[in-house]
Amino acid sequence: MILGCLALNASFEPLTMVPMRRALRLVIDGKAEIVEAEQDRVVRSERLTMPRPAVIRLTKFIHVPRRFRRQVTNTFLFARDHYRCQYCGRPAAELKPREALTRDHVIPISRGGTNDWTNVVTACSPCNTRKGNRLPAEIGMMPLTRPVEPHFVHLSWAVRRLTQTQARYIRTFYGDSILHQLEALEHRAHPHRGHGAQHVLELGDQTGAAAD
Repeated sequence: MILGCLALNASFEPLTMVPMRRALRLVIDGKAEIVEAEQDRVVRSERLTMPRPAVIRLTKFIHVPRRFRRQVTNTFLFARDHYRCQYCGRPAAELKPREALTRDHVIPISRGGTNDWTNVVTACSPCNTRKGNRLPAEIGMMPLTRPVEPHFVHLSWAVRRLTQTQARYIRTFYGDSILHQLEALEHRAHPHRGHGAQHVLELGDQTGAAAD
């Protein structure tokens, strides 16, 4: 059973995942239409019977900036860095329980560094402790890759489980390569997750803000 519903802009551009209850309300209020529905599943109420939506499309176009800055969170930071310490190179799967992945500031906050995407990297706790408040050059610990702000598509869709039907719309707008990257991030984050699991995106509920 699909737990979340993919919401498309009026142009069919993927916007966000919304809870099923929200998707149904948008359709009932005439603010969205069902594009794809779960096969042989319906939603019933006292006065209404309708297909259970998997993909909906808003009836009015919402302007969404092609680039937006999201506050750095460990979930997206680790996904950007492929769940690998950027100092010793060890992946999360090889770390002991007490050697969890952490956030490290390349230029420490205490020395004028910021919490921006370009100044944070994923580090295992031993490497983070070893580096302390020193600069990379001072201790000879240079990040394996230069930290950059992720592509907005990655910020929007990384570690979000999509059904095959929903993934078609990501492929249509962003291409196979982006979809494969997102699938790889999802697999690294949740290697044992079942196919039915879903997550709700954190885009500030842009569909709700525009539809209300």
